[in-house]
Amino acid sequence: MKCGKPLSETETEYCPDCMRREHGFEKGRAAFVYDQLMRASISRFKYHNRREYADFYAEELLRRFGRTLRSWQPDALIPVPIHKSRMRKRGFNQAALVADRIGERLGIPVEKEVLLRVKKTKPQKNLSDAGRRENLKNAFQVCGNAVKLKRAVLIDDIYTTGSTLDAAAAVLREAGVEKVYFLSICIGRGF
Repeated sequence: MKCGKPLSETETEYCPDCMRREHGFEKGRAAFVYDQLMRASISRFKYHNRREYADFYAEELLRRFGRTLRSWQPDALIPVPIHKSRMRKRGFNQAALVADRIGERLGIPVEKEVLLRVKKTKPQKNLSDAGRRENLKNAFQVCGNAVKLKRAVLIDDIYTTGSTLDAAAAVLREAGVEKVYFLSICIGRGF
């Protein structure tokens, strides 16, 4: 009901992560389960310059959650930023590519300068839940006028524990954004 993870027990409304802690976002959804196939796909997208994958990912997010996204009535889409050193190395922000396509299709502004990643963080995939939260402490900063946004949707590639989106949402809410949602390409399972 909160993060959108598929659950092993159909009677359960929340995954263990959502039951254990309060998230900074209202709710979110993801198009795919982060399985072996999607790990390979996301890896090619991010690390092998397969930018064209953004078109497919955006189309799937819109096909599955376009109506939901519109019901959230966002003032803007905000791609989760990558650190400038990663941007130099990779050449693009994968979340920004997907956000651009969704924004174009729905006529929603994409704000790439509102949220910055000011701390170079370790890759999250090898960290525990507590390690992820610590890694992201003070990682994001709001630049510009986020206060003008009442509702924002964060766009990211992978949702596992929600630590990245929690950190980004907290900074946006401190800056005056009333409601923060998210869309992600992939999500882990909620066992």
